Amino acid sequence: MKNFLKHHGLWVLFATAVIAVALTLMSVFSHTSSPLANAVNVIAAPFRAAYTAVADRFNDFQKHYRDYTGLEEENAILRRQLAEMEAEIRQAREDSEENSRLKKLLGLQDRRPDLTSDLQQAMVTEHAVTNWTSSLTINKGTSSGLEVGDCVMDDTGSLVGLVHEVGANWATVLTTVDTDTSLGAQVFRTGDLGLAQGDFSLMQEGRLRLNLLPADVSLLGGDLVVTSGLGGYYPQGLVIGSVEKVQLDPSGSDSYATLIPAVDFSQLTEVFVIRSFDPGA
Repeated sequence: MKNFLKHHGLWVLFATAVIAVALTLMSVFSHTSSPLANAVNVIAAPFRAAYTAVADRFNDFQKHYRDYTGLEEENAILRRQLAEMEAEIRQAREDSEENSRLKKLLGLQDRRPDLTSDLQQAMVTEHAVTNWTSSLTINKGTSSGLEVGDCVMDDTGSLVGLVHEVGANWATVLTTVDTDTSLGAQVFRTGDLGLAQGDFSLMQEGRLRLNLLPADVSLLGGDLVVTSGLGGYYPQGLVIGSVEKVQLDPSGSDSYATLIPAVDFSQLTEVFVIRSFDPGA
């Protein structure tokens, strides 16, 4: 080392001086950072760019998360509002149905005050029509005071049928066209009395017979037939149906009429069971 400095020391001193002067001039005349700072910045630039990119991605993620969270909260609010609206619609529908039932009941009370003091409203849950029977199942039974033999009518006061079997919260109603249905009847216009009965040959056609009419009876198509109320078993004046045609019995001693029921049983959704009535009304 001593030999190196001895032989080259002047050149080392000269080189050092030149470098020092150059650095001084660059610091004085350059508008940029010092060479050392510039070198540091050049080395740090890629890391700074990487940090900026990561920071930007993190900020984007935060913004996306805030937006997603906001949408989730908004959707939750909308779902609650929708559920509330659906509940209001259901309540309005129930209120409308209740109002409709009350109007029907009020209409019945106006027409038949003798029957409406002890009525039980019921919904039809099943319609059954076979070769042997025509019946309905309703959602009221003994817990609502229903008994076998009770008359069942629709909201117009027309006869639907008779209660045939009763459970705690259900009952089977045989319609007027069922073969086991039989009750006293009267032609409203003429006063002729007969027996309204279901008939095997007519049940599938949705018809019934009015039997035991006088041989010379003079009925017209469309004549109204109502319950006679004789014997006090059933209320008087419930509409059974209307005369379709009249025929002479093969024995020749009496006539019978084919009746069209006043009620379309397949369309019934609601009925009224007469639990008690005034036989003298």
